[in-house]
Amino acid sequence: MATGPARPATRNTRPPLAQAAFGVGVVVQDGQGRILLGRHRDGTWELPGGKIDPTHESVAAAAARELREETGLRVPQDAVRVFAMVHDVAGGINRISMGAFVEALSQDAEVTEPHLISAWRWTAPHELPGALFDPSAQILAVWRPDLGIRHPPAHHLPIGRPAGTGL
Repeated sequence: MATGPARPATRNTRPPLAQAAFGVGVVVQDGQGRILLGRHRDGTWELPGGKIDPTHESVAAAAARELREETGLRVPQDAVRVFAMVHDVAGGINRISMGAFVEALSQDAEVTEPHLISAWRWTAPHELPGALFDPSAQILAVWRPDLGIRHPPAHHLPIGRPAGTGL
């Protein structure tokens, strides 16, 4: 019995169900080597950052936008250096956090979202508070592995040399 050519399988044309959250954490360093941390209303400290718009935004653009929205600090998109991708799982969802670095042009960070962040504080990297938001701790650990920051397990992929570390 002769058979014809194999037919390719029909591919599903529907978009996949969401399986990941995609965000960016921004290490903002001032001229004294301090970094900017925000006190979240839940008591943890975190880097400025947030979700990357899936329709049109690059990681660098999201970092600059989130920094402006959360702190009032303005940096050009081309001043943002993306240095790592961190992957962990939270609540059964893959969480992809991009680590970005910028140097502060101004030290006047404003609390623009008081329902989320109660204060911004410039902190020496070796004096980090104990309660860090997990993705921020993971990004900081890639940025400065010499600090020995404790964090939940995560995979990370370096994307160039971490900025602002002297490494």
